[in-house]
Amino acid sequence: MADGVDADEADAEQVAAELRLSIGLLVRRLRQVRIEGDLTLPENSALARLDRDGPTTSSALAKIEQISPQSMGATVAALLSRGLLEQREDPADGRRRLLWVTEAGRQALGSRRNARTQQLAQVLTSGFTQDELRRLAAAAPLIERLAQEL
Repeated sequence: MADGVDADEADAEQVAAELRLSIGLLVRRLRQVRIEGDLTLPENSALARLDRDGPTTSSALAKIEQISPQSMGATVAALLSRGLLEQREDPADGRRRLLWVTEAGRQALGSRRNARTQQLAQVLTSGFTQDELRRLAAAAPLIERLAQEL
């Protein structure tokens, strides 16, 4: 722990506060470094959601992402114009248009993920001991579980 508290003495509230601060800082720092052709946060979020969950409508995506349909419309328009999404007729209801991630969209997501991973790996390689790397590796599944249970 940052203030030297033994792990056996840690209380959940203190751990929660320290995790919130440290993970928040990590996320902000990762977002600060721009990658050429990088997606905006809303673009990345929408594209990643569609890639993970499959095709849906713009209005359904707005609801899932908890943003206004107008904001999602602007995000979708930008992704469509860059060729990262395409619209197709819904096979179950020809009146609806579904958003699909294109191969270029998948490549953009992959490039973004790879760049962020490389950014982290470079820092880990140059500034952390093997023991610290093992401890971080052991913590990663716990942090993922924490995120899934929120």
